[in-house]
Amino acid sequence: MATSANAAHIVNRGITRTVFRWIHIVFAIPILGYIYSPFEKLPDYAFRTRFIFVPVMVLSGLWMWKGHVVRRLISRTAHIMVQSFSQKKHSISPKI
Repeated sequence: MATSANAAHIVNRGITRTVFRWIHIVFAIPILGYIYSPFEKLPDYAFRTRFIFVPVMVLSGLWMWKGHVVRRLISRTAHIMVQSFSQKKHSISPKI
């Protein structure tokens, strides 16, 4: 069994993918109920479906589809910010 840091990272990515997949599936169930419910009951589900279930499902789907790009952009931005911060010379001078 591999005990390297890379193996732990792969397991972590697998767990993350599984969590997002289940979030996507669970939040799709109320949308199906909204679509197939009688017309009289639609106003009861409209707000939650439009502003909770659909956005969460879209975001989880986009994360599963293009999450690797987002992670790369975040890590690149963090790396640039750390470099620019470390290159600045900070001097502490008391203000009177």
